Amino acid sequence: MSDRGTLNRIIALRHNRAVWPLLALALILIVDGFISPNFFDIRIVEGRLFGNLIDILYRAVPAALIALGMAVVIGTKGIDLSVGSIIAICGAVIAWRIQAGDPHLLILFYALVAGAVCGVWNGFLVAGLGIQPIIATLVLMVAGRGIGLLINLFYGGTNPSFESELLQGLSTGNIWLIPTRLFVALGLFLALWALIRRTALGLFIEAVGGNAAASNLAGVNSRLVTFFAYVICGVMAAAAGVIMTADTHTSDPVSVAMYSELDAILAVVIGGASLAGGRVFLGMTVIGALVIQALTTSILISGLPPEYNLVIKALVVMAVLFLQSDNARSAISRLIPGGSR
Repeated sequence: MSDRGTLNRIIALRHNRAVWPLLALALILIVDGFISPNFFDIRIVEGRLFGNLIDILYRAVPAALIALGMAVVIGTKGIDLSVGSIIAICGAVIAWRIQAGDPHLLILFYALVAGAVCGVWNGFLVAGLGIQPIIATLVLMVAGRGIGLLINLFYGGTNPSFESELLQGLSTGNIWLIPTRLFVALGLFLALWALIRRTALGLFIEAVGGNAAASNLAGVNSRLVTFFAYVICGVMAAAAGVIMTADTHTSDPVSVAMYSELDAILAVVIGGASLAGGRVFLGMTVIGALVIQALTTSILISGLPPEYNLVIKALVVMAVLFLQSDNARSAISRLIPGGSR
């Protein structure tokens, strides 16, 4: 009887969206352990924790922040291809205002406002003018890096570097041996979680993504909800931009956060969300970002030539998405004795 109950619980796991991303993350880490015997070692160096696991968490923070904003937009049945360009603009704003001598705490505020303004622009095009999200955000995706270069040129720099104890402390500093950016990411995650899960906004976002027309009939202003979703995405991208720009000490609009929008979309989808909208999975989106970063780390420590990186990454992502497919899970369940029940 207990064996039957155990089997039924195992079969029921296939319906849990968290299983496959977590299983993929665990398998990647196990493979890493075989590739590098010291992979799981964690040590203290110069007053902070070091190790491959810490490095995965550390480097996944910007991608996770971008993906969290993307998850909100995708929840409305939208998409934002401009997040990389928003990061480029925010980095240029940071370098510009530091060169101008503004207080660095105020500069942090400016960077977040710049992200919000970009979100307002995208929201205006999508919600206000009714332009398809992929086209509306493509506008800023194409123009954003040019805007960043223009901001740099305003004060005579094409690739300006800077020093900021505050911003670099948020990005590369540490508190109690733990990288500061992990605390920043946790704070932003909890703030976004409270906004989505403890206010009506999250329900409205999922309702609009599920059926915008029905939401309007129920009294939900779908355009306003969609507008705010893009603003949230812009602010989260700006937060990632602060961390990435402070990490490199420079504004580089041409190459910063290149392809970050694709990684963000992948993280959201790996986390179990559908591009058809209707659901927002914040926790699972973070797991998706960790899967992508763990895979990147695996490729680096394996010593494979860089040419193989994107191919292997695509194959693993496809495997995870295959296992998340309802049809695939049904086929797997039929292979398990008693699974078709």
